Amino acid sequence: MKDVRASRRIVFQGLGALGVAVALAGCGGGESEAPEVEAGTELATTDEVPVGGGVVLTEEKVVLTQPTDGEFKAFTAVCTHQGLTVTSVDGDTIRCSHHGSAYSATSGEVTGGPATQALAEVAIEVDGDRILSA
Repeated sequence: MKDVRASRRIVFQGLGALGVAVALAGCGGGESEAPEVEAGTELATTDEVPVGGGVVLTEEKVVLTQPTDGEFKAFTAVCTHQGLTVTSVDGDTIRCSHHGSAYSATSGEVTGGPATQALAEVAIEVDGDRILSA
């Protein structure tokens, strides 16, 4: 029986190719899905979401905005570029500082790449001063 052993060069080339494949798979954009937050969960109070701005709830993976006084919007906080969590809301823009993507705080549509797909809207309801997942 012939002894077949892989040389270190072959092993390292194989590992290098595997690493490149994994890295490229992670670079693809993806659709932004709504996070799974149980209906009725209190996300925030209305006074925690500034008018003309918003807040990122990293644990829930939800971003809440208040484009105009009393109008609340919610979107997934998962950036459609690489699936990282968006980092801030700056006026009417939801920002992902990881790679520079930007989204409308009113519609979730992309306003600046590299992301090419909008943030998914998350259903919410306002009950008095509480913002709840719907």
